[in-house]
Amino acid sequence: MKQAPLGIYIHIPFCVRKCLYCDFLSAPADERTKTEYMKALLAEIQAQAPLYRAYEVKTVFFGGGTPSLLSGEAIFRIMECLRCNFAFAAGKEEEPEITMEANPGTLTAENLEWYRKAGINRLSIGLQSADNKELKALGRIHTWEDFLDSFRLARNAGFSNINIDLMSALPGQTPEGWLDTLKKTAALAPEHISAYSLIIEEGTPFFAYYGGTIPAAGHEPLPDEEKDRLMYGQTKAFLEDAGYGRYEISNYALPGFSCSHNLSYWNRIDYAGFGLGAASLRQNVRWSNTTDMKAYLAASGTAGFASPIKQSVQTLSMEEQMEEFMFLGLRITEGISLDRFRESFGRTVDEVYAGAVEKLRREGLLERYVRENNGVSEEFLRLTDYGIDVSNYALSEFLF
Repeated sequence: MKQAPLGIYIHIPFCVRKCLYCDFLSAPADERTKTEYMKALLAEIQAQAPLYRAYEVKTVFFGGGTPSLLSGEAIFRIMECLRCNFAFAAGKEEEPEITMEANPGTLTAENLEWYRKAGINRLSIGLQSADNKELKALGRIHTWEDFLDSFRLARNAGFSNINIDLMSALPGQTPEGWLDTLKKTAALAPEHISAYSLIIEEGTPFFAYYGGTIPAAGHEPLPDEEKDRLMYGQTKAFLEDAGYGRYEISNYALPGFSCSHNLSYWNRIDYAGFGLGAASLRQNVRWSNTTDMKAYLAASGTAGFASPIKQSVQTLSMEEQMEEFMFLGLRITEGISLDRFRESFGRTVDEVYAGAVEKLRREGLLERYVRENNGVSEEFLRLTDYGIDVSNYALSEFLF
């Protein structure tokens, strides 16, 4: 019997210093805490592996925080533990995509060699901006020059699949400044670029600075809505001219380098999350791990759904599964397969969402198309370019 595909997410919740905009589950930590966390993480992987005997691992993603704060040997041990407890896709054509996030200034030649030995074959480096003033305003620990050093180290170590994270609509940023960041980044020819607009999250220092009608004293204003939209348009136009195709709302790649791990999320492929606060989806059950470090360290070795580290365990209804299928799948520029929807739920999209589909088609936000593959026709539904521009509105139409 063919094994179901599985993605694995490993959360490393440590960072050098919390960025001013960041609401991720991360914080600085001492070496003792990191050592205890490593023990707990390996124990959790071993204890929970029996839930996934019917699966084959297609992707692994180390996120954070800053995974590159761990030693290369620690990353190697985690991968060794995963391979001992999970079935991995084998063969050159099915080699799993294994990604690790890294921050500039935290990469070393020695650790990069360890990552390669561990099987890491994709790096995601958080640049955010090529302007040192903008980086300082964000509270980043690196400069543009630090990033260049890290990027060159990664290339010299043999990494041929690198993503660069960028962020627009930053304090004091202009469309000209954003275009300069795009140009400098594309000139390095990374295989993948993720480009997001800054979001002001409650509970962060930036919310205190920019949550009101005017920025706090001493802080550059954010670009207005018109400039924000201009930067958004610059991103698509410039990167596509540079050879990067948009395959998801905020993600661009050279041909053949779309991120398989992220695509698995948007296509609702089952995934197992390990580490503090990590989320998982298994069939129609979703849960997240505790965000309490003491609780995680104390109980991570307990097995199954009864493990006290598992929080918010939710069995998704058919309606909730269909909602996710639509608003996740429509983030991808390819859109959703109407055949796959019918096979998954026993009903057609038109039966479930006739009103929403017709409304969005009339408004020019949604379109159908047929794709031929080896003589087989498959019908898809996707957002138009304009639909992607107003995706929050369009996707909300598929919520019950």
